[in-house]
Amino acid sequence: MSSQAPLRPALTAEEVSTLIDETFPEIHSQGRRIQIVAVGMNAADVHLELDPSSLRPGGTVSGPTLFLLADFSIYVALLATLGPKAIQAVTSNLNITFLRRPRPVDVRAEARLIRVGRRLVYAEVALRSAGSDDVVAHATGSYALPSQSA
Repeated sequence: MSSQAPLRPALTAEEVSTLIDETFPEIHSQGRRIQIVAVGMNAADVHLELDPSSLRPGGTVSGPTLFLLADFSIYVALLATLGPKAIQAVTSNLNITFLRRPRPVDVRAEARLIRVGRRLVYAEVALRSAGSDDVVAHATGSYALPSQSA
């Protein structure tokens, strides 16, 4: 049996939030609607508070809103896991599948990093309407990491 301590993320949710506020304040250009609820090693739980700009005709959450939340939640999990050295990581691919019509309520994203390599991170995200366990959209994506010499 191994006596190693469980792996812990490099940053807490509060530290990730502060880092983003300092280096990427534009994410809050429409107000502080995105909340980093929790992070873990290779994981993040992020919530988005809806406003009228998040909705589309018919009373549902817009696709671009869900896409934004999926992408950002992967970034949060990445920063929590790797720390400030990953601040310049960029999305290289993101695919989203809309599974059911989301209710016009806040949305939560649960991101999980599946593989963290030297140059690329691959992740998946489950998006759910607040108050429901049903997945409304599923995303997979990858982030390119900055070179070690940068």
